[in-house]
Amino acid sequence: MTNDVAKLILRLTVGIMMLFHGLDKIINGIGGVKHLTTSAGLPEFLAYGVYVGEIVVPILILIGAYARAASLVLAFNMLFAIFLAYGNSLFALGKHGAPLFELPFLYLMMSILIFMLGSGKYALNSK
Repeated sequence: MTNDVAKLILRLTVGIMMLFHGLDKIINGIGGVKHLTTSAGLPEFLAYGVYVGEIVVPILILIGAYARAASLVLAFNMLFAIFLAYGNSLFALGKHGAPLFELPFLYLMMSILIFMLGSGKYALNSK
């Protein structure tokens, strides 16, 4: 039971916190993401994938529906975020000593953990 509760807490944490990022994109738009995408030489339409990665995927992770597949999409989304936003400053540190890409890296690692561990007993489909 303890493992299933830990998996639930992990899923809820990732899902809820990532949804805040997605809601910000809904409220304020994705102009910044479009700029990062086109500055990297990628087509602008790829920026719209942020809605999948930060709205649809977190909801799936939250309810535990296809959480392993959803977590892989989130991991890909975080790799893209790290590449686009921090690609030129991967080794730069922030004012408190942590790498600048700390937050997306944490989401990347947590999404990999969800993939490896599965959604647990307290999920829509526990796989």
